[in-house]
Amino acid sequence: MSVPRRPLPAKLVIGLIVHDKLLLEEAAARLVDSFGPLEMASPWYPFDYTGYYAGEMGAPLFRRMLVFKDLVDQDRLVQIKLETNGLEDKFSARGRRRVNIDPGLLTYERFVLATGKNYTHRIYLGKGIFADLTLVYRKGGYQALDWTYPDYAGEPIKAFLEKVRTRYRRQLGDIKLGPA
Repeated sequence: MSVPRRPLPAKLVIGLIVHDKLLLEEAAARLVDSFGPLEMASPWYPFDYTGYYAGEMGAPLFRRMLVFKDLVDQDRLVQIKLETNGLEDKFSARGRRRVNIDPGLLTYERFVLATGKNYTHRIYLGKGIFADLTLVYRKGGYQALDWTYPDYAGEPIKAFLEKVRTRYRRQLGDIKLGPA
């Protein structure tokens, strides 16, 4: 029989997609107000995999990943997504988003994004929010799944998340988690 217990806290990683890079600074400041200090940020990645956001936000688009210093309880993902949705609304102009904010949780085994969109592989968490298992860690690296978004499946973001995972492991301390 399995015995329920609290999982280890997770590393909060928030991806932002913007057309106007200057908007990132203001959005990051609001995120810091909500979730604490930043630990690190990724380089800018061009975001040109689909036309899904370009019609609403303009082009070219760029993605940047923000990593927060403080670990969070995994059951906070729903509330975090609701807060980031509210922030997207605050930055909207004329009914169009100017920033897309994708919160995710990195644990030792996986990277999970929060979304308001249901799909076959997504698990409902509550309050209209689903968990999207985006990457799994096995065989010494992050592995994409059939449904992983192309930018998250690409080597630049996976390599960045490897660095985040290394910091996360150190942050957890001497907990026996198995081989790195």
